[in-house]
Amino acid sequence: MQASIRTLILAVGLGLSALAGAQQTPAAGDPPAGFVAPADPRPDESNAERAKSQPGNNAPFWRAVRESGEQAGYTSLPGAEKGVLIQSFVQYPGSRYTTAGEAWRQVRNNFILPYGGALLVIVALAIAMFYWRKGPLGGHERDTGRLIERFTPFERSAHWVNAIAFVVLAVSGIVMAWGKYFLLPVLGGTLFGWLTYALKNAHNFAGPLFSVSLVVVIVTFLRDNLPRKGDLGWLLRFGGLLGDREVPSHRFNAAEKLLFWGGVFVLGLIVAASGLVLDKVFPTLLEYTRGQMQVAHMIHAVAATLMMVAFMGHIYIGTIGMKGAYSAMRTGYVDEGWAKEHHELWYDDIKAGKIPAKRSAEAAPAPVVSAGAQG
Repeated sequence: MQASIRTLILAVGLGLSALAGAQQTPAAGDPPAGFVAPADPRPDESNAERAKSQPGNNAPFWRAVRESGEQAGYTSLPGAEKGVLIQSFVQYPGSRYTTAGEAWRQVRNNFILPYGGALLVIVALAIAMFYWRKGPLGGHERDTGRLIERFTPFERSAHWVNAIAFVVLAVSGIVMAWGKYFLLPVLGGTLFGWLTYALKNAHNFAGPLFSVSLVVVIVTFLRDNLPRKGDLGWLLRFGGLLGDREVPSHRFNAAEKLLFWGGVFVLGLIVAASGLVLDKVFPTLLEYTRGQMQVAHMIHAVAATLMMVAFMGHIYIGTIGMKGAYSAMRTGYVDEGWAKEHHELWYDDIKAGKIPAKRSAEAAPAPVVSAGAQG
């Protein structure tokens, strides 16, 4: 009897112990006993704080990298933009709303290069077709053997320095911008790399020379390029370009004056100023951030392309497009017949004594009698 009671008590005790143990065992998925859950991460946490709240989660660090254009990160290096890894979002004309570097790339690759290159090719082909159909202008007035000084030695020196610098800049700029499309397949990567490296350095050194000589050219030729009576009529009749006789003009005709004010004064100064910014010669005026350099590059590229287009016609007329034009800038003198044919009002002022026929002290070259004058 006593044994049965003890057995019953033991069985009840074991049952209660098993029930208590079952109540204390955690269910599947519950944290172990004594575990304290960390606080939920905050959006404004630093990377160090996030390492505690969510170890291995570097979201604050990469967020700071992405937004460094708005709030620069910390760096011990001095200088502008040292804490900016990704530029802020902008939208340049012709680009999407994206980071400034990508926006600049879109403008350059999608607009400046294709449209600028096409414009240069179109103008070159138009000039070639005009020469093919029209030939060199002039030659209708017979040479007299009497010479008029058109350009003084100082004027010619200023022009040639500026012209040579411009040609160096134009050739090097074209190769750097479009060379990979028409030169790289021919020369190969090694030779093309050396060529572009050399031209880049030539571009950087010729830029300041062009800028200084440009100012000299503007000051030297400013007076004779001021608008005068008859310029509008010259433009309305295209200078008689399509006829057999040119419209009378002064020392410089209306087209030359437009080139002076639009190509030399406006575009030239824009190209020079933006180029000097890219050369970083104004350390006290700008911080030279990437955004400033990108804007300066776009302005420089557009203005330089338009300037090259404008001066393609000027170079054509000054070399093979007009008889006697190159000799005028090479020697400084023109025949009276040439002056009368191309700048009749200037010639009339010289014959009337309003303008001296010779303005420098150097000796005039011996006149060259053309076959037309001999006949």
